[in-house]
Amino acid sequence: AKGILITASDTKGIVPTVKKARDAGLLVIALDTPLDPIDAADATFATDNLEAGKLIGAWAAATLGDKAKDAKIGFLDLTPSQPTVDVLRDQGFMMGYGIDVKDPNKIGDEDDPRIVGHDVTNGNEEGGRKAMENLLQKDNTINVIHTINEPAAVGAYQALKAVGLESQVLIVSVDGGCPGVKSVAEGVIGATSQQYPLQMAALGIEAIAAFAKDGTKPKPTEGKDFFDTGVNLVTDKPATGVKSIDTKEGLAKCWG
Repeated sequence: AKGILITASDTKGIVPTVKKARDAGLLVIALDTPLDPIDAADATFATDNLEAGKLIGAWAAATLGDKAKDAKIGFLDLTPSQPTVDVLRDQGFMMGYGIDVKDPNKIGDEDDPRIVGHDVTNGNEEGGRKAMENLLQKDNTINVIHTINEPAAVGAYQALKAVGLESQVLIVSVDGGCPGVKSVAEGVIGATSQQYPLQMAALGIEAIAAFAKDGTKPKPTEGKDFFDTGVNLVTDKPATGVKSIDTKEGLAKCWG
């Protein structure tokens, strides 16, 4: 083997192992989630999770219009350890929406009165349902929900539907897998930022092949510290000033 592709769940913990692989002459490429620090890998092929968050935040604010300033917003994040992908999507949403994030590397230090709270979902449906129930107990007038991914969003929707509140809440998400895009088409999710993980893997394999051939290492996208594989906002309710594609196009580009 000349190289390895990794998607790390513990972005700091894996670093010593990655160093051993690189010291042994392997090309290490991180996919989707940057290591901490990012230069622990030779290259990172990822979607710009901050941009993905900004897109859904801007869409939510534009969709609400004048009501955006009085919204009650809940955040359904990933895990208590706040992995990079979680922080970037959460803080990106706030930036897009117009919330002061304080420390952009940390979830939960904001003091905007519109934020009802944060809870964790483990990125699955059951977690999304429980987290939504918890936030509803804090404030049942919540009307905007940022979710780490679409399974968490579906769980949140189920919790809202169980108490008859699904029509009062705008749910946004990130990933853009086929089930997620279908959820947008069905009106369960208002908008999602679609990422292209299959492209990450394909490009990663090409990069390892090039490295094996002549030692060439992949270069990051200009102005970024990783190679950006792109993101599109998918919604059937376009908002002024926020570029998006509809679910028909989203379904043609989706994965999973």
